[in-house]
Amino acid sequence: MKINKLDHLCIAVKDLEAARKVWEPLLGKSRPDEVYVDESEKIRVARYWIGEIGFELMASTTPDGDVAKFIEKRGEGVMLLSFNVDNTREAVTELQRQGYPLIPAPNGEIVRPFRDCEFAFVHPRKLNGVLTEIIDYKWDELKEKK
Repeated sequence: MKINKLDHLCIAVKDLEAARKVWEPLLGKSRPDEVYVDESEKIRVARYWIGEIGFELMASTTPDGDVAKFIEKRGEGVMLLSFNVDNTREAVTELQRQGYPLIPAPNGEIVRPFRDCEFAFVHPRKLNGVLTEIIDYKWDELKEKK
């Protein structure tokens, strides 16, 4: 599996607006480059571009969401590293062949949709406790900003 780059990293936060006030001065930003809600993943996200790498603050939209569960168990902090690949399905096949455990979505599917791409999660028990995402998004909106 070829990794193109570190795609983004996610920080789990309880209060997205409070976290923005803390992080934005450090990042040299007055606002996120993008704010969105992903209903299927039960998250609200503030994304900032640091070069070509996304830095995301994520808050749960529900008490039973994965971000809320993460914070309850481990507290706020780094929750996820994401690697960009050319094709998520091919990467998943290779990871499965190598014995990496993958986390299914609530519907049982390993590969999940996001915008014009797909992503999958590698279980943290295999990677030193780090939840790892594989995603094949092209980030055309980042190219448009240049």
